[in-house]
Amino acid sequence: MKNKIVFSLLLSVLLSLSASLHAQTPLKKVYDENINPLEQIDNALAKAKAEGKFVICQVGGNWCPWCLRFADFVEKDSTISQCIADNFVYIHVNYNPRKSGGEEKLAQAQAMLKRLNNPGRFGYPVFVVLDETGKALHTQDSSFLEEGQSYNAKKVLRFLNNWTPKAVNN
Repeated sequence: MKNKIVFSLLLSVLLSLSASLHAQTPLKKVYDENINPLEQIDNALAKAKAEGKFVICQVGGNWCPWCLRFADFVEKDSTISQCIADNFVYIHVNYNPRKSGGEEKLAQAQAMLKRLNNPGRFGYPVFVVLDETGKALHTQDSSFLEEGQSYNAKKVLRFLNNWTPKAVNN
């Protein structure tokens, strides 16, 4: 009986340490804070048009833990990453809500938000699906895709599959 108690205590300590280490692992930063977001969108649109795809703009920033979690989630789920690769040009469009980037960066951020129909009202990250001409087809509030401290694969796939070129153009 004593061995079982000691084993249970050791197991719970190890699980706790494992969870703690996992929680402290920093997520990879995916937003390039130095590029012009309008040029980034234009480049993605040119690529999407050439490949017969749409563009998904994941608007947010390296300051946003949910933005980094989504990028990590997509990278680790092969079904979702394949769906994106087959149908979209997926870009991380940096939005810096602070004036610390200077007036030029602030003006670019405001112009980008206006171009994407002001998606910031939904919080971050927010996903904007653009057709090959740059028309905003859909804005997705990411909170509807969340589950616990991550995202729900079925909900994410449903969102993606509903906005592929094939789904929209049929």
